[in-house]
Amino acid sequence: MKQPCQKEACDPCVVRGDVSRRPLLDRHESRRLAAVFRVLANDTRLRLLHALVREPELPVGSLCQLLGMKPQAISNQLRRLARLGVVASRREGTTIHYRLIDRCVRGLLDQGLCLSETTFPQPRPSRRASSTSRVSP
Repeated sequence: MKQPCQKEACDPCVVRGDVSRRPLLDRHESRRLAAVFRVLANDTRLRLLHALVREPELPVGSLCQLLGMKPQAISNQLRRLARLGVVASRREGTTIHYRLIDRCVRGLLDQGLCLSETTFPQPRPSRRASSTSRVSP
C-alpha cells in the first residue's frame, strides 16, 4: 500500500501513483477533493500560493506589495490557508513571515497552469473596449 501524501515530503506524481489506476473515489474522498478545489478556486489564494512557491518565505508586507492588496485582505487569506495546513507562519518581532508547508501545492499549481494554458483559450480583447476608446467628433 502506498504511503499517504505527507507535508514537507510530498511528490504527488510518485507517492500516490497514477490516478487512473486508483479505485473510484468514494463520497468521503470526493468531498475532501472538492474542498481542496474550493480552496484553490480563489484568485487571491492562488496568487499567494504561487508567490510562496517562488520564494521560500515571505513577510506579509512583501506579499501585499506583490499582489497589490491591503494587509487585512492578505492576512485573512493567509490565516485560512494556515488553518488548512497549507502554509505556516513565524513571527520575527512585529513581522509575520509565511512559507508553504504542503509541497503538493506546487504540483497542483503546475497542473492547473498547464491545463489553463493548453485547454482553455485565452480571452480575446473585447471589441466593446476598443470601440469605447474612440474619440467622438
